[in-house]
Amino acid sequence: MALLAALLFGASTPLIQRVGIGVSAWMTAAMLYAGAAVAGLLLHSGTAKEAALRKQHWPRLLLMALCGAVFGPVAFAWGLQRTSDVSASLMLTLEAVFTVLLSWLLYREPIDRRVGLAIILLTLGSGFLVFDRIENGAIQLIGLLAVMVATVAWAADNTLSRKLADLDPGQVVLGKATVGSACSFLIAAATGETALSQSAGVGLFLIGVTGYGLSLRFYLLAQRALGAARTGSVFATAPFIGALIAFGLGERVLSPWLLGGAALMVMGIVLHISERHEHKHNHEALAHEHAHSHDDGHHAHTHAQMPAGVHSHSHQHEQMTHSHPHTPDLHHVHRH
Repeated sequence: MALLAALLFGASTPLIQRVGIGVSAWMTAAMLYAGAAVAGLLLHSGTAKEAALRKQHWPRLLLMALCGAVFGPVAFAWGLQRTSDVSASLMLTLEAVFTVLLSWLLYREPIDRRVGLAIILLTLGSGFLVFDRIENGAIQLIGLLAVMVATVAWAADNTLSRKLADLDPGQVVLGKATVGSACSFLIAAATGETALSQSAGVGLFLIGVTGYGLSLRFYLLAQRALGAARTGSVFATAPFIGALIAFGLGERVLSPWLLGGAALMVMGIVLHISERHEHKHNHEALAHEHAHSHDDGHHAHTHAQMPAGVHSHSHQHEQMTHSHPHTPDLHHVHRH
């Protein structure tokens, strides 16, 4: 799921740069998330299988929308129009670094030596990209820094979405995308920046359906099993997908700085996604609601008539101690 999310989002980066020529950053964000909202509407699962989005979830969803569907895409679209699409694609790898750090600060997801080294390599790689853009002029550097700001906003969105990842992903995508698209369009209208050709509008809308709507759905599903930090690490393959597509579309300027940065980032990603985490751990008693099945070793409660497959309802976990490989998912938030 995380790799599918990365593939769809990574492919969107060079396409946005080409389709969105002459379109304001606010209008670009509005069209992308209008497409994402339609994807969420079409993929609405219903509450029989998935936990529903409820009133208490909306404050977090609104904050997610502001970070991930307004500030993030606007900064990204603005920067993408002023820098190399290969460099911009690779700079998106920093999203994984900021996601890991925020997940550690907010949820105490563990960072061991392996993950710490991966973060260092990814950060060094982004530094190489900055040096590469310095050699190409101030405008390109400013554009790349705007992309970096977008990675911070999206990392905040990723971290906030962790607690909504076990709800119906269609509802979460629909709610976030609708708020983001509406806010961006209203700001575009207020600033007189709504100019949009039919071809650009349709193109950005379709990119939003796949690269932002479907991608977010797969990302949320991956977070259920991997937690925020690990999903972010797998998602860090997206920039390389975007860079390869940009290369295929004609972006052929490959400097030593860019190649060196890409190599460091690849090493960092490989280190992180190949991590294996296993130890004896304790599950405290917990009551919550999410989609689950009874064959995963963590859901031992009974039903009058046992449902087949995945289903959702409020249920109770009894205290349990055992050992097995795991990631910082919903059921493994213990301290280290």
